Amino acid sequence: MVDTDEKTVQLSLLGEPAGEGLVKETGPEELSLPPGAPKTKAKPEIKPGVKIDLTLADLKESCLQCQACGLRHTAKQVVFGAGSPRAAIMLVGEGPGKQEDEKGEPFVGAAGQLMDKVFAALEISREEVYITNIVKCRPPGNRLPTSQEVGACRPYLQGQIRLIQPRIIVCLGALASQNLISPEIRITRHRGKWVHREGIMLMPTFHPAALLRDPSRKRPFWEDFKAVIQAYRQE
Repeated sequence: MVDTDEKTVQLSLLGEPAGEGLVKETGPEELSLPPGAPKTKAKPEIKPGVKIDLTLADLKESCLQCQACGLRHTAKQVVFGAGSPRAAIMLVGEGPGKQEDEKGEPFVGAAGQLMDKVFAALEISREEVYITNIVKCRPPGNRLPTSQEVGACRPYLQGQIRLIQPRIIVCLGALASQNLISPEIRITRHRGKWVHREGIMLMPTFHPAALLRDPSRKRPFWEDFKAVIQAYRQE
């Protein structure tokens, strides 16, 4: 049975959600923005001569003005994402926390500082990767976003993936894994196992905040990231 929890909305990486067990190969297409979001000035397509960072900037500008769900009314600001617009590795978390909401940058709190230590140990910097979340505005009280909120942000995450074209996506936590891989994912059971979808390698692992609550998860988190960096450096 597929988990139909209201917090789970499966996302197809590059287009409309795929059916169960189906991975669709799709090409560049126009980004479909949610109701209430302003139109971007350009299609988020990869074309010869078009700078990726400029089109990503257009997508960000649209996201900053989005009013498609109620989160924007309670959040201080939009936390779109940060890192290299040509990153081979993309990290996707759940949503911004209090410190991220205040600074407008992803993973700058205690969980982000822990992740920075892992980066340093593996000799990789934040500037080499791209970090974002399933939703771009902080849910009140750091609760998990609802299916409606996830759906409202879906086009922005899909746009980021299409524009950046990462080879590897690290799904941080159950919500990101269930939405990007499968609603059936159980993070304690499936973490550390590669999934291949639409030409992208996906690695489900614990959210770094979970390591702060349960230090026993630090070792498997470390092993998962070692596998990610090894795959990254093989090509």
